[in-house]
Amino acid sequence: MSDHGADLIVKAAKVHMLVPGLDPQRALAVKGDRIVAVSADPQGLDVLATARTMVLDLPDSTVLPTFDDTHTHLMFAARGAHDVPVHTAHTIAEFLDLIRQRAAATPEGEWIRTTTNWQELNLAERRMPTADELDQATDRHPVLVKRGGHNDVVNNVALRLAGITEDTPVPPGGVIGRDENGRLNGRLIDSALRLVEEFAPEEDGPRRIDGIRLASADYAATGIGMVRDCAVSFADYELLQTARDKGLLNTRVRALIGAFGLTNGAAMNEALDHMEELRYNADPWLQVWGMKFGIDGGLEAGATEEPYACDHSFSGILMWEPDALVEAVTAVVRRGWRVGTHAYGDRAVRILLDVYERVLQDNPGLPAGTLVIEHGGLAGAEQRARAVALGVPVTIQQPLLHDTAEVEREYWGPERVAELFPARGWIDQDALVTGGSDFPVGQFGAMRSVWGMMTRETVIGVQGPQHAISYNEAVALHTTNAARLTREETLRGALAPGRLGDLTIWDRDPAEGPTETLRDLNPTHTFLGGRLVHGPESVA
Repeated sequence: MSDHGADLIVKAAKVHMLVPGLDPQRALAVKGDRIVAVSADPQGLDVLATARTMVLDLPDSTVLPTFDDTHTHLMFAARGAHDVPVHTAHTIAEFLDLIRQRAAATPEGEWIRTTTNWQELNLAERRMPTADELDQATDRHPVLVKRGGHNDVVNNVALRLAGITEDTPVPPGGVIGRDENGRLNGRLIDSALRLVEEFAPEEDGPRRIDGIRLASADYAATGIGMVRDCAVSFADYELLQTARDKGLLNTRVRALIGAFGLTNGAAMNEALDHMEELRYNADPWLQVWGMKFGIDGGLEAGATEEPYACDHSFSGILMWEPDALVEAVTAVVRRGWRVGTHAYGDRAVRILLDVYERVLQDNPGLPAGTLVIEHGGLAGAEQRARAVALGVPVTIQQPLLHDTAEVEREYWGPERVAELFPARGWIDQDALVTGGSDFPVGQFGAMRSVWGMMTRETVIGVQGPQHAISYNEAVALHTTNAARLTREETLRGALAPGRLGDLTIWDRDPAEGPTETLRDLNPTHTFLGGRLVHGPESVA
């Protein structure tokens, strides 16, 4: 090391390195963006301190690596930073009043958008608002209400602007909602979303970049140091680049470019050419991980082997024909990219593994982990074993189950809900499994996810306790396993000399004390590459 010393020294009760065979340390030093030393003696690195070194002497605190959220949607959170906060409403009347207040301050004819992280069963009426009700909030503005990434509700003004009528054909893999009288009710699901969303302009660049700043800071405040954003457009990526260049990113980002709308070879090749331009403009803060596909719907349209509990004539929606998906995925991997595919229901998981098996057979030598299952919500032992044999990792999202269990129980019944996200089974079958939130459907947070995987607690109580895992296993899903998923295990996921200085500081050891206290536990500090992205504004 040069004579200039360290930029950051942290002294703590425990520094959990998460390196097999190594005991917790008491001090850690960072120079530039790398960890340069650790010590079992809290004063063991004092020799590296200079007048410019930030020294945190926190004898009761615990240090852990930052956590990765391996399936989330930062750009949804960024959009929502300035949208109508309908997630705070408890009734449809409150929901509409929030939109009405925004309309009063918005020029006539401009679009009004809402936040996406809400569930209709949290409203007293236990349903979504309708187009007619949204018109009561404003009939002078098109209104776009999003719930998660698979559902929209719009008012009649927006339906008219989009040219959607009673006679509009339903796109394959989508739903145009109607009421009991057959009238349009404003509900759009999956592939039908684009019918309206293509008419809704994005916010201006500076406002969206500020949204990225705010949203990434919110992730960092919960201990999340890397987000794997699983639906990024090229326009989104340009904004992320600008945020990075201006020093406004507060989490690292691994982007999956969305394949939605790439329905022919020419469109796919054009997208892959564009991705090629981004390949070598990557750094540890921002890079393209690969491409995202979706084979089935979400909570309301996941493709299942058995019919839905609420409708015995319905078994979900498949978004791709298997042959077409094989062709599309093959095009991506042959350009050297990885693929993550949304598969929620058990039929979707089975068919996706069929697709992946064909791709692997046609492209021998692909590295393990090139093809990933996103969610794998319902995945029995047979399909888990297939995934392991094929070298296919899976990302699971316990916060999604926590927040949506009641909704899912209405669609799929209690038995299937209890089998969702079987972390215990994946681990016991030696899968590479990682943890995420799927925000805006589930609430992000490092220890919130750990708590959920340990307890299987949901809004309707414990579901599937046989799938619970230990604290150490849950932490690994967000750290060491997550770094393997992104092929960064020599850079991140553990605290050791030479790795990036990505660390969180907690006012107690999360491994100790009552499990229930983990749900709302957040770090006091989050550092990325030695840079403070969450914590006190000034640190002595």
